[in-house]
Amino acid sequence: MKVASIRSRVGLKVRRLPAMKALFLLLITSTTAFQRAPPVVAPSRINNAPKQPRCAFPRPSHLGGTNDGLRVTSDDLVGIRGGRDGSPPSIVAKSRAFVSKNFFLIGMGVAVSFAKLLPELGKNGSVLRPELFIGRYGVTVIFLLSGLSLKLSELTNAAANLKLNSLIQLMTFGAWPFLVGVPLTKGLELFAPSLLSKPLLEGLLILTCLPTTINMCIILTSASGGNVATSLCNTVISNMAGIFLTPALLLRFFGKSIELPFFELVSKLCNKVLLPVAVGQALRATPVKDYYTKHSSFFKRLQEVVLLGIVWNAFCNAFTKGLGLDLGNAITLFTILPLLHIGSLMTFFTFFKSKLMHLSPGEAVAAAFCSSHKTLAFGLPLINTIFEGNPNLAAYCAPLMLIHPLQLVIGSLVVPYFKEFTKEGQK
Repeated sequence: MKVASIRSRVGLKVRRLPAMKALFLLLITSTTAFQRAPPVVAPSRINNAPKQPRCAFPRPSHLGGTNDGLRVTSDDLVGIRGGRDGSPPSIVAKSRAFVSKNFFLIGMGVAVSFAKLLPELGKNGSVLRPELFIGRYGVTVIFLLSGLSLKLSELTNAAANLKLNSLIQLMTFGAWPFLVGVPLTKGLELFAPSLLSKPLLEGLLILTCLPTTINMCIILTSASGGNVATSLCNTVISNMAGIFLTPALLLRFFGKSIELPFFELVSKLCNKVLLPVAVGQALRATPVKDYYTKHSSFFKRLQEVVLLGIVWNAFCNAFTKGLGLDLGNAITLFTILPLLHIGSLMTFFTFFKSKLMHLSPGEAVAAAFCSSHKTLAFGLPLINTIFEGNPNLAAYCAPLMLIHPLQLVIGSLVVPYFKEFTKEGQK
């Protein structure tokens, strides 16, 4: 009874206090209770357990106990406040970070714009000789670095993956001509005969019979964090097989007997690809490997710069020479070809990344690039050899000439997306 009366009187007094005084009394009482609490022992000191992750904020000073496990380093403060003096990041620092993160996309815009302004400077045969310093030496450096960065076990594992390699070649020489080339050209000829001339339609069909690119696939795969060994193996396989399969496909569609300089093409492929890769593999047994590992970020940026040089050279040639197309045909090709490449790239990527394929993210990215690209370096000499003297030769080459720079642009645009995909797969 006495306890009840005391509670009622205490409650009555509290109710009589103004609201702000009651809140202040509650805060004082809570703080006093915390100060009287026994010291808190850090979990990292109990039974020699491992330390807990550091917190970015210190323990409040009015609380008892140790501050162990809650320490703040200068790096933490820099990450929180933006600078060692506590100031926010400067505009220059933000700009540098943005350019570094989006270097490839920004470089693409600069390369194309510069090619448009001064196409004579970057075309083949100009004073800068880009076909020599970029097309030959730059590409050789790319393959040498690819050989230097890859372990021999990675190359052998990629070459031994017969299922993946067979699928990529099946997409290149099977799906492209029979599921894309024939339906596309027959459909346009039947339902929209005025959109493209007959020679340009045949040029589209020729395009679908070609093997994949070498430089572009490997560089884009590397920039996306994909499996470079898979890309390297399949570009070599595709171009070797293309010496036989592409003429066979053209014979099937055009009924033309074809003879190609087999040994000359094989020699060119070995000198351009296999020899630099072999030299890079040999350098792995020297101190050069440690130097490459230590400066890997620099060499990765160097590969991107070489690819941007290839883009610049390709657009300079395109802006200088032109393709001899009238406006209507040019607009139609510039509509069809990007859609064709984007559609094939994303379709193959969706197929290879599916759970049914049981591929790593890096392998899926490499397979998508290798399956969706068509080579200019192999294709132009091949078309010139097969259709030499044909009055429609320029029209046969036009789709390939147009899609070459488009592949570079579209591939560069999807690099950030593929890079995020491969990063998430590594977590």
